[in-house]
Amino acid sequence: MKKTAVITDSNSGITQEQAKELGIQVVPMPFFVNGEIYYEDISMSQKEFYGYLEQGAEVTTSQPSPDTLTELWDKILQEYEEIVYIPMSSGLSSSCGTAMMLSYEDEFKDKVFVVDNQRISVTQRQSVLDALQMAKQGYTGEKIREILLREKFESSIYIMVDTLTYLKKGGRVTPAAAAIGTVLRIKPVLQIQGEKLDAYAKVKTLKQAKTTMIKAVRRDFEERFHDPDGDNFHMAVAYTADDGEALCFKEELEQEFPGHDIWVDPLSLSVSCHIGPGALALAVSKRVRAE
Repeated sequence: MKKTAVITDSNSGITQEQAKELGIQVVPMPFFVNGEIYYEDISMSQKEFYGYLEQGAEVTTSQPSPDTLTELWDKILQEYEEIVYIPMSSGLSSSCGTAMMLSYEDEFKDKVFVVDNQRISVTQRQSVLDALQMAKQGYTGEKIREILLREKFESSIYIMVDTLTYLKKGGRVTPAAAAIGTVLRIKPVLQIQGEKLDAYAKVKTLKQAKTTMIKAVRRDFEERFHDPDGDNFHMAVAYTADDGEALCFKEELEQEFPGHDIWVDPLSLSVSCHIGPGALALAVSKRVRAE
């Protein structure tokens, strides 16, 4: 039986401490605050990051250097025979494409299996947990990648953005649209399905946003996944800055979807750079059935 290691990046929301407990490695995604580079959960905490945002700091994102990945892979392959690497969706970052290119090099070919299953945040985290479970059951890296790719479109994320400022800076909305939206106090609800990030709805209150997200997930269960009660799905809540509303949302979801064990996690700082504080998300992902 081959020993297969599982690696992901910090966009999964898995902290360095949690990674140690799980027996995996997490590549910290770099980001810049006022031109200085930081690494999530290593050189800057969530609290520090949002403190900078309150002060009007300029934030941008980057990707791990090729050397960061190859050096980590080399180190891991001294102990393991294979690696399954699950980065954030290629539709949202070029870091996945870089990793795939590196995995084709001779020293990593047939040893490092990069999984582009179009996930991010809590759905990416669930893919990591699924991969880890399959690795413990003796599945090869190639088979784990095959199964995760087979299930890659079996998830949805709906996220309410509290401010349009950061979407404007990232070019997701025009300055004019952001100005109008701010005046009208519009809170967009965005949808991530597969590699696409699309506008889903426009609301004006948090209550409307939560209702919209709940209805959207119910529709997905019934029409897209053909599982009306979502019995075969994991459910999670993600947020930026303050967990108070996220925990309240969890309680509401437990009433709406009885029997679901709902995970709550902060969004990674590299994601928060693009959406700012006050965001709230609801995500579902199908339970992976290994063969």
